[in-house]
Amino acid sequence: MTPFQFDLEAVCPETGARAGTLHTPHGDIPTPIFMPVGTQATVKGVMPRDLETEVDAPIILSNTYHLYLRPGHKTVQALGGLHRFMNWNRPILTDSGGFQVFSLSELRKVRESGVEFRSHLNGDRHTFTPESTVDVQLALGSDIMMVLDECTEYPATYERARQSMELTSRWARRAFDHYRGPRADCVEKHALFPIVQGGMYADLRCASAESLLELDAYGYAIGGLSVGEPRPESLAMTELVAPLLPANKPRYVMGVGLPEELSEYVARGVDMMDCVMPSRNARNGCLFTSQGRIVIKNARFSDDPSPLDPNCGCYCCRNFSKSYLRHLFLAQEILFSTLATIHNLRYYLDIMRAMRSSILNGRFPQFLAETRANATPEAKED
Repeated sequence: MTPFQFDLEAVCPETGARAGTLHTPHGDIPTPIFMPVGTQATVKGVMPRDLETEVDAPIILSNTYHLYLRPGHKTVQALGGLHRFMNWNRPILTDSGGFQVFSLSELRKVRESGVEFRSHLNGDRHTFTPESTVDVQLALGSDIMMVLDECTEYPATYERARQSMELTSRWARRAFDHYRGPRADCVEKHALFPIVQGGMYADLRCASAESLLELDAYGYAIGGLSVGEPRPESLAMTELVAPLLPANKPRYVMGVGLPEELSEYVARGVDMMDCVMPSRNARNGCLFTSQGRIVIKNARFSDDPSPLDPNCGCYCCRNFSKSYLRHLFLAQEILFSTLATIHNLRYYLDIMRAMRSSILNGRFPQFLAETRANATPEAKED
């Protein structure tokens, strides 16, 4: 068995939802899975110990762009790689930094060779190429790496989306030529995923997927979503592309989604997801619970002795009241961000665990129906 074997354990015949296990050098990942985002080698406010014991996250995501700029991939490599640097012994996925670079807009120039950009920290000029981003991620030592892609903005004209998609495909081939050529000694330890692009155009998405299948990668990603498009369009593109990707390889949709949306992507054949929403919303005082969203600053929680979510077993819910959490938030205490982030991430991961169980037990259609029934405006907003 190769280090990145993907074992598909169950498929829902009604929807195509999948449950499996992705084996990596740093441990097994049960799928479907949501990956907490640890952009700068840390999930903000949470110790790696708590990511293991309280959240039980099998894998986290870090960002190539940010780590390249600070502290620098060579520094991380000299200190033993990202796992040792941040004391995280489970799998790590790094994105290529492409999304961050392309969000710089006025600070970057795209060429066939790669993308030139100015650091948002000090304005220094840098260049990312398909080859160099592979080298940076190998220096970081992540288990799963992403190719450099151009994340097409929304809305985009058909011609703009076509050119962007074709550039991404050419970059992917160059990245894989480098990965399997000069860096072939790393292939068994680090997986490289290509990324399907094409904007909101069905034929471009299909053409992108078809071109990337030739790479025979360990897994495939669907990018260019959650960039401002209506959610139905995001789901439609996912539903179109996922079945085109190999059934025996993991499928990763980048940058999604809300709690009630997780099952919608899984129902379309997705195995892996990530986004900053649970951690960012936590720091801003928006907490996800089994009773709906709670905006903790609301005055009605000022003397509320009840736990945040009686159905959650995280440290926050076991030990503290809504009143205390509200006090911490209004006092701008750092502890609030820690407790709230642990809770929101645990809530997301518990959803994924329940979803996986429902697929294995043949109950995913019921799980999906219940999620949709509970996703009313009243349930979604406090």
